[in-house]
Amino acid sequence: MREAAFIKQNREKWESYENESDGSADELAERYIELTDDLSYATTFYRGSNVSRYLNDMTRDFHHRIYRNKGETLQNLIEFWTRTVPLTVYANHTLLRNTFFIFLVSCCIGWLSASQDDTYIRLILGDYYVNKTIANIEAGEPMAIYSSASQQDMFFMITINNITVSFYAFVMGIFLSVGTLVMMLQNGIMLGAFQFLFYKHKYLLICVLTVWIHGVLEISSIIVAGAAGFRLGNGLIFPSTYSRLESFKRGAVEGLTLVAGCIPLFIIAGFLESFVTRHSTVSLHISASIILLSIAFIYWYFIYYPIQLYKKITSNA
Repeated sequence: MREAAFIKQNREKWESYENESDGSADELAERYIELTDDLSYATTFYRGSNVSRYLNDMTRDFHHRIYRNKGETLQNLIEFWTRTVPLTVYANHTLLRNTFFIFLVSCCIGWLSASQDDTYIRLILGDYYVNKTIANIEAGEPMAIYSSASQQDMFFMITINNITVSFYAFVMGIFLSVGTLVMMLQNGIMLGAFQFLFYKHKYLLICVLTVWIHGVLEISSIIVAGAAGFRLGNGLIFPSTYSRLESFKRGAVEGLTLVAGCIPLFIIAGFLESFVTRHSTVSLHISASIILLSIAFIYWYFIYYPIQLYKKITSNA
């Protein structure tokens, strides 16, 4: 069947589903099954087309409507992090990849700028932090700044701060994505300058093996939060076949889902930074193992698993 004929045959049904108010759980489930059937057909014969993306959005919306009125049980939370978040990640894989490259480029800018101008690091990180770090390096304790506060206080402070930054990165997307772009550039440049500071004093390896114990999860989550902000902004800029308001609402829901999905990672990162990173004498094997396991998890949860889950859903529809 030609794509135009497929759309003509089902347009009235899709529009009625999109505009109707919530029905019973059984009715929503029945419509969800019909939409997944249509989605499976569209992805098979019209892969990458507007209709397949439209059906993917509507299917995800119906899935959300089925579960949003249920009590906040453990099963619902498991469903959220094992299905809702990964499917939202899959729908925004291109945006996540682009956000990663923006952050990577900004890190390179921070590194190169710091290498060309000695005052640049102080401009970005502040005199107090730079002076304190240099003093620690000269004392033979380059990572001592991570043990300057009690473990419990540091854990709560870092975790709350990281979650706050992620929500700022998301909300700033309302300014046509420019606000989120500025935040990604600022954080990336700061990270690049920070890494160069330790490279300049010949402590880069120790810095990497210490800071990235928590940094893999923390930075990855900030990048995901940045993608959430871009999704919010893009909902305003690129409404596609939706009204601008509807497109904005969908962008807000997807963006918030991405940010909420990162909260456990921020908590784990805060724990690692407060209770593990502070011990700069941690063995090379333990440090490398934590870093590699974190990288493997990020790859699995944000790349491999969403693709496999989507394939499973469409093949079983």
